[in-house]
Amino acid sequence: MGDEKKPKPATSGVWSTVKPFVNGGASGMLATCVIQPIDMIKVRIQLGQGSAAQVTSNMLKNDGIGAFYKGLTAGLLRQATYTTARLGSFRILTSKAIEANDGKPLPLYQKALCGLTAGAIGATVGSPADLALIRMQADATLPAAQRRHYTNAFHALYRIVSDEGILALWKGAGPTVVRAMALNMGMLASYDQSVEFCKDSLGLGEVATVVGASSVSGFFAAACSLPFDYVKTQIQKMQPDAEGKYPYTGSLDCAVKTFKAGGPLKFYTGFPVYCVRIAPHVMMTWIFLDQIQKLEKSRGL
Repeated sequence: MGDEKKPKPATSGVWSTVKPFVNGGASGMLATCVIQPIDMIKVRIQLGQGSAAQVTSNMLKNDGIGAFYKGLTAGLLRQATYTTARLGSFRILTSKAIEANDGKPLPLYQKALCGLTAGAIGATVGSPADLALIRMQADATLPAAQRRHYTNAFHALYRIVSDEGILALWKGAGPTVVRAMALNMGMLASYDQSVEFCKDSLGLGEVATVVGASSVSGFFAAACSLPFDYVKTQIQKMQPDAEGKYPYTGSLDCAVKTFKAGGPLKFYTGFPVYCVRIAPHVMMTWIFLDQIQKLEKSRGL
């Protein structure tokens, strides 16, 4: 008879569905607040403004400490859309796959497929905020006449829609989605696989497992996604020349021209900085997510 005293499955049902999305978005936004300055430096290195040390000293000298947090609103909006969608959908996809697998752990290829799908969903939802973020970060590097002077993410989105039309919000969405699929396949599948390995094979404790698995996850996220990130950044920041012609006709054209100009290693331009940017964000996201889940457990959520 004790089982009949639970009249609130409707609310708990809604919360259990929404929870992975809320947790994913919150952990991504907290991680972004920590990582944003490194992201600014990465974008400027990719735009050819020198080494990490040169870029940092130039930014401090010319624009002060605020320069490192330029585009923070877009970064947070991106996490609120992209990470909410990708981490939430990954958890739902993997739990459905585990159900179909009679509760047994998933093989790596199934985790990778869930990661690919979650990445595509997240990137499609988050693409407008991603475009706003790239535009805001690259704005200071443009000649004064070409600057767009966005004040925040919502102003950037409003201007993009009014100047270029609604579909312009998904400009460069192809490479964004492909990059997100590669990154999330590397990040999500390797994290779950590493957690199983650290716990079952190495017998590590909870903290060591989260730190170890999130480090592995960060490395694979960076290694899988940098070539796509390089192409995506080139496409999103390109400006037409005096005759109105763009340097690249699309992602494939950009990839081919880059390969011809500098070989395969050209796509890994700035890999150490990119790794330092991506890996800590991935690590911080997993660590914040772990802490949020612990807090919810302690509160009985």
